[in-house]
Amino acid sequence: MFDVIIIGVGAAGYTTAIYTARYKLSTLLIGAEEGGMGATAAEVGNWPGEIDITGPDLMDKFKNHANSFEEVTQKIARVTAVEKTSDTFKVTVQSGEVFEGKSVILATGSVKRHLGVKGEEEFSGKGVTYCATCDAFFYRNKVVAVIGGGDSAVEGAAIAAQVASKVYLIHRRNEFRAEPYWVDKVKSKENIVFVLENSIKEIYGEQKVTGLTLEKPFEGSDTLTVDGVFIEVGALPSTELALQLGAKLDDRGFLQVDAGMRTNVKGLLAAGDLTSASNHFAQFTTAAGEGAIAANSVFGYLQGEKHEGWM
Repeated sequence: MFDVIIIGVGAAGYTTAIYTARYKLSTLLIGAEEGGMGATAAEVGNWPGEIDITGPDLMDKFKNHANSFEEVTQKIARVTAVEKTSDTFKVTVQSGEVFEGKSVILATGSVKRHLGVKGEEEFSGKGVTYCATCDAFFYRNKVVAVIGGGDSAVEGAAIAAQVASKVYLIHRRNEFRAEPYWVDKVKSKENIVFVLENSIKEIYGEQKVTGLTLEKPFEGSDTLTVDGVFIEVGALPSTELALQLGAKLDDRGFLQVDAGMRTNVKGLLAAGDLTSASNHFAQFTTAAGEGAIAANSVFGYLQGEKHEGWM
């Protein structure tokens, strides 16, 4: 029986574990993908104290810090079910193993959004990928397209431009939502071609991707010949486990939490990209901050503090 089970091993999960350990709570830290979305960041320039560090390196520091406490037990496994009994939670992983805890903190983050266009699923892993910073290396001296206008898309285009011969950056608007830092970077790259106020309607090929079809013609043609397509159009909160427990979502589909990161389910808290907190601003700093707050709240809960809605 653990005091708290933290589901998710990214920025929010690791930070939460650091704080629960400092509160001397026996903690199970469990998840399938170490580092979470944070491990896909090629460059992190806004984590305080680290002027220049990669996502994987930063997540390694988080991991090592969390696992330095004897109160923390980490297990790499995919959680398939969470069940609430009268006063405890049962967490089941893919192998069938079951763990029990007095409380649960969800830090499951988000999953990449798909476009839903023809050929996308067919060529997934065959030229279609959802992480430009992860997979750009495989497209050295090739032509690729990056779809999207947010931070992940614009950062991904900048990273891909370092190895690819040409990068088409396709965005349905004329302006980017990404940080000006990344926008300035892509504008300085001579091998990035902007395809703005446009979108794709099909990805095609044979054994692998060979091209895509645009909604509107670009430079006289509605097709582009490419070797790879990086789809970076945002992410969806991973709320499946929360819904199993009857937790409420907000009107955008994020897990509804209060200022203490508590859900409507007694003993269930959350932190990171899946929550409604921080105005849906998905950053390392916000994930870490929410994790610290969740740990503080769960400590109070386990100490017998009463809270409105959890009476």
